[in-house]
Amino acid sequence: MSTENEGTAVPPAPSAPPVPVETPAASAQSAAPEGGAPTAQLPAVPPSAPGAPEQTPAYASMGSGAPEAHGHAPGASGAPVSAAEAGWPPPPPAVPSYADGGGSGAGGWGSSYEQPAPKPKNRRGGLVAAILVAALVAGGVGGGIGYSLAKNNDNSTDSTTVSAPSGSGDVKRASGTVANVAAKALPSTVTIEAESSSGSGGTGTGFVFDTQGHILTNNHVVADAVDGGKLTATFPNGKKYDAEVVGHAQGYDVAVIKLKNAPSDLKPLTLGDSDAVAVGDSTIAIGAPFGLSNTVTAGIISAKNRPVASSDGSASSKASYMSALQTDASINPGNSGGPLLDAQGAVIGINSAIQSSSSGGLGGTSQSGSIGLGFAIPVNQAKHVAQQLIKTGKPVYPVIGASVSLQDGTGGAKITEQGASGSAAVTSGGPADKAGLKPGDVITKLDDQVIDSGPTLIGEIWTHQPGDVVKLTYTRDGKTHTAAVTLGQRDGDS
Repeated sequence: MSTENEGTAVPPAPSAPPVPVETPAASAQSAAPEGGAPTAQLPAVPPSAPGAPEQTPAYASMGSGAPEAHGHAPGASGAPVSAAEAGWPPPPPAVPSYADGGGSGAGGWGSSYEQPAPKPKNRRGGLVAAILVAALVAGGVGGGIGYSLAKNNDNSTDSTTVSAPSGSGDVKRASGTVANVAAKALPSTVTIEAESSSGSGGTGTGFVFDTQGHILTNNHVVADAVDGGKLTATFPNGKKYDAEVVGHAQGYDVAVIKLKNAPSDLKPLTLGDSDAVAVGDSTIAIGAPFGLSNTVTAGIISAKNRPVASSDGSASSKASYMSALQTDASINPGNSGGPLLDAQGAVIGINSAIQSSSSGGLGGTSQSGSIGLGFAIPVNQAKHVAQQLIKTGKPVYPVIGASVSLQDGTGGAKITEQGASGSAAVTSGGPADKAGLKPGDVITKLDDQVIDSGPTLIGEIWTHQPGDVVKLTYTRDGKTHTAAVTLGQRDGDS
């Protein structure tokens, strides 16, 4: 599966700058900090990692790297991959790409770009203009013929056409219609352009989080601008603002930026309850697919708690994990970071990744479009992360203090015999150790959620908060056991 980190190339648009979308093909997130895994660093994920989708999702937001199931390619040795508590869990083999193509790497939803040279740009503009003129001429001729025929047949007695009565006043639309929801939500969405100090970057989407000027989006959408880059946000009315990154969480793929000289009339979008969402509920997505700002698409919730691991496909990239909302609303590169709304217009998720049908898979080199498999970060999780970023500028991750295998065929999340760099697989005195878990144990459930792989376990753990008590079901020597585990804490991505 690919994440929605797909920002499309950002050539200047006639009206507003294009926005990155969730194929996580975002330009290589500048030297992403080497954070530790929720529990321990996870080794590169083999192509056959459990729970990894057959096809890799791509980030739908921005950036050139595809956000496929955050997982790195398996090591050359083919040895089992494990995650050590001190390290960062790499993405499973097949991963969804960022919907906006965020991050560096192959062109995904948000492919990286370089500012076009003046001459090529002018030539292209001239060609487009010529084509438009030809189209207008052809349209004018066709229109003239059509009008003539209609006039000649106006008095025909056997005409079956019926004219709609000319009514006075505006068309009335129910509050739950897509048109009504879009009309209210669009003014609070923005198209984001992120550019690194070297000139590479992409586009994505974001939405107004509060009246202070904070905008919520994906980490892969703004990764290029984190270290000395340039960041702008453009509203549907054409007003463009410079912005700065307040905080970003690579593991959650969530970021908060703030508008400089923010207007006083900002209207934050209402946040819904992603836990209350049901499969089949209507969804509306807003974003800038392939740079087409302010695009609205609709669909339904196809599934809940879908384990997705994504990254931009670069060797240095760290994985993002989510227990995602799956939707068939059309999401493409540039949609990353945009809101996924319910029928009442409340935000229920942040569009972040898509499943790619291209051979490149998650983080592949080719930029692909929607095939009806999009993934969004549940807003309940995103809201908490955003509040933490605004408060401290750094994310906080819950951990169990154990390294788990990302290999397939383990029947769950198997605690490895050894952690990264020869460290202990189970941290002494950590949550898992206190609960009696040992190397070789295979975790099959977290509370009522079935765990079929290491990445799935990480995504589920990250839906909780440090200090939460969860029940782990695991097998040891063919026997099933349960243990209450109080989640520990890790601060920051590094």
